[in-house]
Amino acid sequence: MSAESGLPRYGVAELNQAIGTLLERGFAPRFLLDATVSRPQLKKGHLWLTLVDDQASISAVVWASQLAKLSHRPAEGDGVVVVGRLNFWAARANLCVQVLDLRPSLSAVLRRFEQVRQALEPEGLFAPERKQPLPQMPAAIALLTSVPSSALADMLRTAAERWPSTRIHVVPIPVQGAVEAQICQALTSVILQAEGLSLEAVVLARGGGSREDLAVFDGEELARLIAACPLPVVTGLGHEDDTTIADLVADYRAATPTAAIVALLPERSSIGLALGQIRAHLGQLVALRLQAERQRQRGRLEQLDRCHPSRLLQERRRELGHRLELLGALSPQRLLERGFALVRGESGQLVRSVGQLHAGDSLQVELADGSIGAQVTAVRPSPPGS
Repeated sequence: MSAESGLPRYGVAELNQAIGTLLERGFAPRFLLDATVSRPQLKKGHLWLTLVDDQASISAVVWASQLAKLSHRPAEGDGVVVVGRLNFWAARANLCVQVLDLRPSLSAVLRRFEQVRQALEPEGLFAPERKQPLPQMPAAIALLTSVPSSALADMLRTAAERWPSTRIHVVPIPVQGAVEAQICQALTSVILQAEGLSLEAVVLARGGGSREDLAVFDGEELARLIAACPLPVVTGLGHEDDTTIADLVADYRAATPTAAIVALLPERSSIGLALGQIRAHLGQLVALRLQAERQRQRGRLEQLDRCHPSRLLQERRRELGHRLELLGALSPQRLLERGFALVRGESGQLVRSVGQLHAGDSLQVELADGSIGAQVTAVRPSPPGS
């Protein structure tokens, strides 16, 4: 081709260098890439993979120095979000994506969540009847979360405001990346020390973050450990709309870390008000009881007064006086004073009927002031029916 044509002329190295310069000038130094992982291979410590979607593919590499820092190691078919930059090797005109960071995509996270849920649900790990009740006023709790963090500061402040008498043992844990084993190790340590520390509940918390960041709490190993925990477990992971496998297994799922503390600790002002009402009620009960006891004591005193020997003696004297009066009223002497007389025969027996007498019998007639002797001159019985 002649120079007069006006077309630029390159050597191969020059052309590749020009392409590299164009890419450097015209393309962002870093970018996010949504893709699916295909054919990941580890070669000489570097991870080579192909990033694909439904229309195209591009090679990618994670250098060994960066691979150790990744929180997620991708597998075949994983959906990922890559933080990367373009690598262009001018010597071979070879273009690939250098992966600076990598995390699961939302679709991959949700797919894994569903797989673990389907594996655990038939075992009853999510069943409401296996969940433990929360303690009413826990003396001590373990708080597993990132240290330091704004979520931890909010939880400690809320705990101090609501129920400061509860001891809180903060257990630092990593909350992002491939750290499920470390979280399980921390929770196992808490379970082993629970009796010695007088723990009554465990809080597993993480503030904020995307659903992809919360994927660490979707692990099957962590779920089984939470289900086997002898203490009630309260989760406060992410935002209100986020639900993880750990939330489903936990004994209580709170919308946020702070809400987990609110659910677990009573509010002292409310408790104080309730105690005031109980005190007033008990005061009323005591007053009524004292009043009833006073009445009972008064009744016993009255009974004792009625049973006092002098009172009994007086009553008995009064009763004997009445009986004496009655006996006096019914005595023969009283009848005699009223004009009646007692008639006795010769043998001294009391004459009750004219059938006992005959003419000529001697009689003794007793009057009120003495007696007289008499003789029967005639016996005249009363006519029948008179």
